[in-house]
Amino acid sequence: METLIDFLEAKDIEKTVIFAQLKCSKTEAQLLQTLAKRYMRGEDDVLILDLLQEIYGNEKYEGIKHIAEVKLLLELGWLHQQSFTPIKISEVTPLELLNSAVGLSPSFLKLLQEGALESELPDIKPYSDHLEYLQDQFLRIDLYQKMSAIRQNVHEHSLGIDRTQAKLKQLEKRIEDRVAQTPEKLVLDKFFKQKKMDAKEQVIFLALLREEYSATDASLREMNTLIELISLDEYERIKNRSLLEDGSNLINDGIIDYEEMLNPFGGISRAFYIVDDVLQSIIHPQKNKKVRRIKLNTLIDEQDIFELVEPETSLEDVVLANETQDTLKNLMRQLDKEVVGRLVEWGIKDKKSGIDARIIFYGAAGTGKTMTAYSLAKSLKRQVLAFDCSKILSMYVGESEKNVRKIFDTFYDLCEKTKTEPILLLNEADQFLGARSSGTNSGADQMHNQMQNIFLEQIEKFKGVLIATTNLLENIDKAFSRRFNYKIEFKKPNKEQRLALWKKMLPLNAPYEEGFDASELSSYSLTGGQISLIVKNTAYKVAVREKPLFSLEDFEQEIKKEKDASFDSEKMMGFLNK
Repeated sequence: METLIDFLEAKDIEKTVIFAQLKCSKTEAQLLQTLAKRYMRGEDDVLILDLLQEIYGNEKYEGIKHIAEVKLLLELGWLHQQSFTPIKISEVTPLELLNSAVGLSPSFLKLLQEGALESELPDIKPYSDHLEYLQDQFLRIDLYQKMSAIRQNVHEHSLGIDRTQAKLKQLEKRIEDRVAQTPEKLVLDKFFKQKKMDAKEQVIFLALLREEYSATDASLREMNTLIELISLDEYERIKNRSLLEDGSNLINDGIIDYEEMLNPFGGISRAFYIVDDVLQSIIHPQKNKKVRRIKLNTLIDEQDIFELVEPETSLEDVVLANETQDTLKNLMRQLDKEVVGRLVEWGIKDKKSGIDARIIFYGAAGTGKTMTAYSLAKSLKRQVLAFDCSKILSMYVGESEKNVRKIFDTFYDLCEKTKTEPILLLNEADQFLGARSSGTNSGADQMHNQMQNIFLEQIEKFKGVLIATTNLLENIDKAFSRRFNYKIEFKKPNKEQRLALWKKMLPLNAPYEEGFDASELSSYSLTGGQISLIVKNTAYKVAVREKPLFSLEDFEQEIKKEKDASFDSEKMMGFLNK
């Protein structure tokens, strides 16, 4: 207790043992000394007005001039409020504190008792294994997290930041020294050097790794939380976003990846995680055999059923009716952790399963069914295995039933071998979905019914995301209708949607005649597929001119040709499909 007595009895406060650690002025230290004396008399809390009057008296309101010094001591963490409704100190004016009660904080009492706030770290010695090394690194993340919390809630120059930052530097130097003394190479340290990860990238990786070990509520996985962890101010927050955006080293090198999900405010947030192969190599370094995941594109050439599609557009790039947008957004929310938790709790969903959806897109040709399927896959970060259902008719009679099973067996086999969850897209699925024949014993009808029964059985037990597209839904068998939990109609776009389509598809860097207005083109009743074709045909026509210039007349001529050449009023084509 020598430090306490030294502080209480000191006539020159600057000569006390702890003054240098207080990081405050002589006047502010005298305020602490007065409070310490009252604390020794059994007064845990003191009204700020009474404290200032005791030291400076009532004459000419001298004490009021020193309210700001009390506020600074609160910000430094040497005092704390004695109130049931504490306020955020950094957001109040000093005068608002005048009639508040304050007391000495636990940190200051510890300083009075021990003469120092932080105990020395243990002696430097080599790491015995990588787990001991990880323990120090996770302690390092705890300190980063603590500094982040202080920056958000307290004055940025508070002593809390200074003390935590000093402890962090001490720990980082200790980790560096221990690594230097460790004869065997540590897996994680070796990994950092191989990948040439800088200090901030290492902190991001370690934060995500700690989440894997601690099995917490993934509080550090969200993009803004990770950026806040490594940023001192707003400028750094903006600059450090590049470390977690597409094209960054961490993502390009296959070290981390992310899932996108809708947040409660309607936006899309990113939750990051360490790629499985990397994670396993860190958590289980003793396993010499590295399990390599086979990529889908390496297996596609070995089969003749599916086309592998890497989607290029997301849902943000597609013009859809409001109802369709809402339905697809609700579908994507199946990735939301809170939503998944509810479904698991209610017994609707298995804890380990991902999105479970069987979807029919139906509507006229060219209305965007296939493109929307691809765009949904892009937003879900999935690849697409597409099957053209018209192929089934070209297969040998008697083999169709077997080939229906082969579609799904091959799909499951590819998923198992690659450990991925692509979307299964069944294009032009009319013949599978149509009403089954009855009252006839012809061989063709029996085969068709048997094929549909097998298809119905496969749909029933399908796990994952399956999308079937069809032009007509009138003749769909009711048994199939019940098996699809999403049935989404694609209508021909209205004038407002057609205008949005024209604006998306018109060439950006092309020359247009003066007064060109795309809204005049939107008056023509066209599908998205027709608009896409008209834009391309017009561009080919204009590009060969000596002085290329797009005019409304050029587009109107191609619109007339398209309408005159349409089959059954509409030309069969895809909507922005490549």
